[in-house]
Amino acid sequence: MKKLTGSQIRKMFLEFFEKKGHKVYPSQSLIPFDDPSLLWINSGVATLKKYFDGTIVPEHRRIVNSQKSIRTNDIEHVGKTARHHTFFEMLGNFSIGDYFKKEAIAYAWEFLTSKEYLGFEPEKLYVTIYPDDEEAFQYWVEVGLDPSHIYKLEDNFWEIGEGPCGPNTEIFVDRGEAFNYDTPKEELYPGGENERYLEIWNLVFSQYNAKEGLDRSEYPELPSKNIDTGMGLERIASVLQGTKTNYETDLFFPIIQKVESISGRKYGESEENDIAFRVIADHIRACVFAISDGALPSNEGRGYIIRRLIRRSVKFARVLGIEEPFQSHLVDVVVAIMKDYYPELEKNSDFVKTILHKEEVRFYETLHDGLAILTDVMSKATDRRIDGQTAFKLYDTYGFPIELTTEYAQEAGFTVDLEGFHKELEKQRTRAREARAEESSMGSQNETLLAFTTPSTFVGYDTLKTTGSILAIFDGNQSLEKAHAGQEVDLIADRTPFYAESGGQIADVGIIYGDGVKMEVLDVTKAPNGQHLHHVRILEGHVAVGDKVNLEIDAKKRMLTTRNHTATHLLHETLRRVLGNHVSQAGSYVGPDYLRFDFNHFEALTPEQIQEIEQIVNEQIFYGYPVIWREMPIEEAKKIGAKAIFTEKYGDVVRVVFAGDFSIELCGGCHVKHTSEIGLFKIVSESGIGAGIRRIEAVTSLGAYNYLNRFEAQIQNITSIVKASPIDVVDKVLALQKDYRMQLKEIDSLKQKLAHLELKGLIHDVKRINDIPVLVAKVKAIDNNALRNLVDSFKHQLQSVLIVLANVFSDRVTFMVGATPDLVQKGIHSGELVRAIAQRCGGNGGGRADFAQAGGKTVEQVDAALQIVQEYIQNLK
Repeated sequence: MKKLTGSQIRKMFLEFFEKKGHKVYPSQSLIPFDDPSLLWINSGVATLKKYFDGTIVPEHRRIVNSQKSIRTNDIEHVGKTARHHTFFEMLGNFSIGDYFKKEAIAYAWEFLTSKEYLGFEPEKLYVTIYPDDEEAFQYWVEVGLDPSHIYKLEDNFWEIGEGPCGPNTEIFVDRGEAFNYDTPKEELYPGGENERYLEIWNLVFSQYNAKEGLDRSEYPELPSKNIDTGMGLERIASVLQGTKTNYETDLFFPIIQKVESISGRKYGESEENDIAFRVIADHIRACVFAISDGALPSNEGRGYIIRRLIRRSVKFARVLGIEEPFQSHLVDVVVAIMKDYYPELEKNSDFVKTILHKEEVRFYETLHDGLAILTDVMSKATDRRIDGQTAFKLYDTYGFPIELTTEYAQEAGFTVDLEGFHKELEKQRTRAREARAEESSMGSQNETLLAFTTPSTFVGYDTLKTTGSILAIFDGNQSLEKAHAGQEVDLIADRTPFYAESGGQIADVGIIYGDGVKMEVLDVTKAPNGQHLHHVRILEGHVAVGDKVNLEIDAKKRMLTTRNHTATHLLHETLRRVLGNHVSQAGSYVGPDYLRFDFNHFEALTPEQIQEIEQIVNEQIFYGYPVIWREMPIEEAKKIGAKAIFTEKYGDVVRVVFAGDFSIELCGGCHVKHTSEIGLFKIVSESGIGAGIRRIEAVTSLGAYNYLNRFEAQIQNITSIVKASPIDVVDKVLALQKDYRMQLKEIDSLKQKLAHLELKGLIHDVKRINDIPVLVAKVKAIDNNALRNLVDSFKHQLQSVLIVLANVFSDRVTFMVGATPDLVQKGIHSGELVRAIAQRCGGNGGGRADFAQAGGKTVEQVDAALQIVQEYIQNLK
């Protein structure tokens, strides 16, 4: 067994499978922009779903990658165990309809046992298989594994709902008796709950198509059987480097050493400190990679996860005595460890540091605010207990860790309802799971389309109309020879000018017609083997395989679409120049009506930035630069700085679009010949759509002209309404606003005067209950500010009084309670009383002993609620 660094293991793995005919795919972004079923990319296969379910037949059927991944379902275990992580790298080799079990097992055995590679002793290796998988058993014996080292376990079957599924085989290494610990004998086997037999690799044989309502034994075989494997880099590094946990490997320990230098504490001195070191080392890796990929801290989705990781690190840093922002100082260490395979980390490091520092500073402010809220909660508590809902609100709304809530509560002699807190937390997790479960995780393979491999040629870059022959007609999984008027079917022609939706550009629409037939093209997508699949409605006649037809796209829509597409490229480059190199595409829409561009950025754009962006884009348009495209090897494209779209997987040869010297992008879409064809570019909106994701919507050409016309018409309407010339309209509107505000103040003043006139008679309605002067009254829809002032006025005039007012609106009621100082000394607490009253009306509230306010929803219960005043006073001790 060789002792290798993490970087050497990764390199060796990729090179081994490259020699076995696999194409090395780069690690994809952690953000699954095109997969709503996932919050994060959480495995190597997650980026290859469309290959596995047959949506796309890849250019390379053998693939290998080292995919960065994030999983947060076990976040509470991170640091406490040897191998739980939020961020990790998954080494994987994949076969899409190529080799299967025999080769996959042989490759794994060779990589693990060959002296040229990892060099494990065969007798130290064990495997588990699915009990019915006799093929896997036989293949393991054939490569030389001792049959007694093969365990059959019912759990060895990979299935995540309908779609591809199959048995799997897990590979374990025996680390020796030193790792037996106190493990019960019945768990001391590969696959049991123990530390001795450590799982290092999982091979999944994607063999069947799971169908709802069928037993596993009834699942049909897949037309394209696939291999999916996964080996955690951190775990295999720990085995090869002989460390007790993953955290002592070269992938983590330099981070721990940096934290040692910051904190002055030493790793290995106490378990409490070690957990803190490990949590920080784990979380900073996840944060650096996620922020570099464009996930920014926020209160929702993946941004919430980043915020939580940063804040958990702060909490554990306090254990080590670190009381000020420190995480930005760890970025360079993470970059140094990982930059040989992830060079983008170094390029984005300054941006990552800025985000981390800002977020930490913000959290320290949150800690201060959270303590204030917690103190207020404890001051109002009657039973020295913080309920679960309050603790969860502090955690969820204000970002205040439950551990700190518990710590500060204990110091003040309070307890926290942790059971109630965890119930609320589980409710939130259930809501998140259900929201993601609504989206399909992986589709089922379409055997008919997968089997159709006759090529089709796209000629739409150069022409809007062509003739061709119908190669195939499909209705779902069924292949047809003929289709008739009234039907909607999919068809493939040997030549087509119709662009299939991809890269943000929508599909062309138009017509296909021939001898006695006319069809409307509603949509165009790509079939699994790359042909353009036209979804058509047959308007007249019938169409049959082999028919000659004319294919003609809607020229006007294509022309407007190309203008918007080229403008999108200009916008992308401009955003990078104005906002910074961290900007990258996070989604787009390019159609004839407008363009939409989503990008990662941490704050809203200022009016000045939007104006600068518009100016730069329009300058590129006015200069009339030529827009050309060339095909070239992908490595050459990278060298000249071509930007790639976030979710695309590119072949060895790529299409590169040049807009003068200003923009260079990998793109298969349709563009203008010169930037001047775009005419004009105008941003119509800029907004946030998620955690750290901004959206710009813009129009060009005819769309920009129409937009400016509408804008000018609105200005003319405004000038007419306010009776001002266009040049003076702003001053006139500001003057009107000033007058409006002054009138509102005057109206408010008059309302208060009317309220005082209407209500001053209440002062004579004071009654005594148990010798306490009490004024209880019900009023209708009075301004709350006026009512609050009235309570103060009555207290001042009467010197000794308890005032209870119910301000009744049509659908709600507001209660106000005020007590003079002498009555407060007698034990009256306005906050307690108003809460009891409001609860009778389905509401809640509270406040100080001398004044409090609360709201209720059940208006019909107001009279009954006011009866509580008498009960309250009679029960005073």
